[in-house]
Formats: sequence, C-alpha cells, structure tokens
Amino acid sequence: MANSPAGESVLARVVRIFETFGTDTPALRVSEIARRAGLPVPTASRLIEELVGHGWLHREPDRSVRLGLRIWELASRASPALSLREAAMPFMEDLQAVVGHHTQLGVLEGREVLFLERLSAPGAVDNVIRIAGRLPLHVNSAGLVLLAHAPVDLQESVLTGPLPAYAKRTITDPGRLRAFLADVRRGGFALCRGFIDDGVTGIAAPVRGPDNEVTAALAVIVPDDAQVQGHLPALRAAARGISRALGAGRPGVVDLAHDRRAQAAPDGTAGTTTYIPVRGRPRGTAMNDLDSGAHAQDPPHPA
Repeated sequence: MANSPAGESVLARVVRIFETFGTDTPALRVSEIARRAGLPVPTASRLIEELVGHGWLHREPDRSVRLGLRIWELASRASPALSLREAAMPFMEDLQAVVGHHTQLGVLEGREVLFLERLSAPGAVDNVIRIAGRLPLHVNSAGLVLLAHAPVDLQESVLTGPLPAYAKRTITDPGRLRAFLADVRRGGFALCRGFIDDGVTGIAAPVRGPDNEVTAALAVIVPDDAQVQGHLPALRAAARGISRALGAGRPGVVDLAHDRRAQAAPDGTAGTTTYIPVRGRPRGTAMNDLDSGAHAQDPPHPA
C-alpha cells in the first residue's frame, strides 16, 4: 500500500477522513475534512472522490460530504453489535414503556462506552447520549457497570488516569471510584445521581453473554427524584431477559450480581454468586409479568 512522504499509508489517511464525521458533524466540506484529518486539501479531495465512487462517502447537492449508505449496509450485514441489539430490543421496548424517559444499551469500546441503541419518550429528561455516541467510562451508569467488570489492567488504567468532571457529582477521586466499582460488583447495578446533569439519574445493570461474562450494560435515564429506586426491578428484569436471550447462565438460571472477573478485581472484592430461577419470556410479555416474585432485595447504593 502506497505511503505518503511522511510514511503514512493510504489506509491510515482514509481512516482519518472517516473519523472527521460525528453526531454533531454529519456533513462536512472537503476543506473542513482536510483540516480535521490533517491532510493537504488536494490529497483529501482525491481520496474523498474515490470513496464517493465506492459508496463509502456520499456527496450532497451543496457539495458537502457525508458517510455513504455502503457503510451502513456492510455494518448491518456483519456487525457483532447487530445480534446484541436485536436480542435487546424487545426487552428495551418493554422497559421503556414502563419507565419512560430514556432506555439505552452500551458496550465497552476501549476506555469508553459506545451506545448501540437509545429509546426516548416525548418530554423526557435531558440526555447527552446519542446512538453511536461515546462517553468516558467513569461519568455514566452504563460505563461504570462495564468498568466494574472489565479486565483488571483496564480498571487500573482508568483509575490512575485523568478523571475529568462532567458535573459537580462526577466521581473524580480514584479512591472513591474504586469503592464505587466494588459496590457495583456487590450490588449488581450502578446508580449515578447527577454525574452528567443535575436533576438526572442514570441506572444501569449488566447484560451477560453465552460465557456469562458481562458483554453490555442496559441503562435508564430518569429524573433524580424519590422514585429512582423503584425503577430497579424492571431494569434488572430486562437485563436478565436480554442475558437469557444471548444464552447466558444455566437453563432457567441467571447470574445476577457477579462475574468471574470480580474475583480478581483491584479492590479484592468477591462474593458468592447468586442464582435466581426465572421463567422464559415470550416476545411482547409485559415487564410487570417478568420474573414475578423473583427479584432480590436491592442493597443500599451510594447516591
């Protein structure tokens, strides 16, 4: 593959072009793409024309450029996120009908949480998350669930790195964050009051895959009021339902609180794995019919 005079491959330059697009910048002029990608305008223009020809980029009538449908087509065919999203959607729709406001699904991507899906209601509380949006792991409930069950080296990397504040109540102290992660592993959920926006609470629970490892986090974003704890049973039932759909646990059994990584957590926390018998869930079953009588008592959780 041909390299630039600086030794950079064509592929690396193409990747930089794609990375200029974001949720706030879905369409850009060639000159802006070149500036953001750090490329000479003639180089960016030539590569963009080739990508447009292959359908990877699309040129609008006003000559601005956006991502092409070819990317969506290929991602929809082969993305591992597709099966997770399809398994989660029936449960997310039921949860959204009960909780309202926002329901979202996130996965670990490097040192961030990547959101695969978000359902929202009219008049819902503020929510900075968009589909395909990212956030640092330490500032939101889904990210904290994923971080609590992540490999030890990633946990230590986050704990010893910068912890920028998004709001006054974001945890920025490594000691407090370590204790919070231990509590997430013990309790089986993360409850974050005002970590991003005052007056807004995020609550998340782990979703497990066929190997019973945490593969995603299901979260709701709701007002920070006296009803916050009341959303936990529905959230945890939905997370267990998605886990069952993905093949987690033994037949008719789901691990609620711990995964194997917790035993080697940096804080040394470990606990007895709790198993709760659960019923299968036909598509469209109402949330208040899920796992009737099977909810464990939710332990206290720091605000």
